[in-house]
Amino acid sequence: MASLSDAHTRRVFLKLTAAGAITLATAGAAFANPADVETLIQKMTGGKKPSEGRITLDLPTIAENGLVVPLGFDVQSPMTENDYVKSVHIFAESNPNVQVADYTFTPLCPKAAIQVRMRLAQTQRVTALAIMSNGDAYIARKEVKVTIGGCGG
Repeated sequence: MASLSDAHTRRVFLKLTAAGAITLATAGAAFANPADVETLIQKMTGGKKPSEGRITLDLPTIAENGLVVPLGFDVQSPMTENDYVKSVHIFAESNPNVQVADYTFTPLCPKAAIQVRMRLAQTQRVTALAIMSNGDAYIARKEVKVTIGGCGG
């Protein structure tokens, strides 16, 4: 049977090991920045500048919990064989992974719209990029303030 001091030593060792593992895991996590978003947009559009409009981006101005931020978008398109939304890409410029989500559509989809929840690491700008079947690109952006426990932050 282990003595009290052995159990105490084991607990201290396990706590220190867990703290070290968490520190190592988070130390390498770098957050993205606005330049990362612009680089991806340039790559996805083939260097074309996206136009404003056609995308309705539904995000709260203030998110009380960054773990579950509601996100919705709707892209105006007839969704016909000759004119439809091919894809929509969502970027969060201050998350560890800048590319939050990608959605693909076909002319068989009645509409290009999604309602989901996403995670935001901190207050930041969220960007939606829609790529159309003819190669045109449309963009919408919104700043979301992430508060800590609903008290501001």
